[in-house]
Amino acid sequence: MAPAVVLLAVFFAGPVVWSVLLSFTDASLTGSAAAQTSFVGLDNFARLLQDPAVWNAVVLTVVFVLGSAVVGQNGLGLALALMLRGRGTAVRSLVTLPVMAAYVVPEIVAAFVWYAFLNPEGTLNTALTSVGLPGQSWLFTLPVLAVVLANIWRGTAFSMLIYLAALSQVPSDVDEQAQIDGASGWKRLRFVTIPMIRRAIGTNLVLITLQTLQVFTLIFVMTAGGPGDASETLPLLMYEQAFQYAALGYGTAIALVLLAIGAVFSLGYIRAIGKEDI
Repeated sequence: MAPAVVLLAVFFAGPVVWSVLLSFTDASLTGSAAAQTSFVGLDNFARLLQDPAVWNAVVLTVVFVLGSAVVGQNGLGLALALMLRGRGTAVRSLVTLPVMAAYVVPEIVAAFVWYAFLNPEGTLNTALTSVGLPGQSWLFTLPVLAVVLANIWRGTAFSMLIYLAALSQVPSDVDEQAQIDGASGWKRLRFVTIPMIRRAIGTNLVLITLQTLQVFTLIFVMTAGGPGDASETLPLLMYEQAFQYAALGYGTAIALVLLAIGAVFSLGYIRAIGKEDI
């Protein structure tokens, strides 16, 4: 175990500890603080508590995670898996291939695809105007919805694969017995299928939430956090403060807020699903 522990300490624990220490300093990329960093205690955290941009980013980050991960990817992935359950190879391939194609596309490519699709002169507006409907600048009027839909499109395949594997382990005779007993499709899903894949649901929610919390490229390419700060999530705000404004110490303090949000989501899933099922 020693080599693995050393690797984890160097490449995981080391950067995390360094980031925590940096958040208590005035570290900067320019100016006097770049040459001589000073310990400032909790000043960075006091500043972010009073910073409206941070609170705006926190709200947008939570909305983005709930919309694109918890509801979007998780719900659509489960729906697709249920739809494909028991289907033939041809039907499964017909549905799985396009969904997987979106998943394997690099994030920056997916961002440009959706930017082109939602651009004022893009595919969506062209289709709308061709049938007499008005187009608009979707990335300007509905920036959060735009990035949520783009992230759902790109990430749903992961949830679908998780649930396809989980559903394959559910004995078919259990569902058949419930059907014989008169249970409707919704009741079989709620009282039979869902309880039997609780562990997969918990695992999937944790993984896609942590993945969605760190989405940067997709939003940066599509909206750059704009218009104004209307779609500026915590990763974009952290980048802005640390690398555009050169305030490394303050940027890492914002990063710890992002870490705390991930911990809150994860603990919430554990309590909702049940510790014994995680």
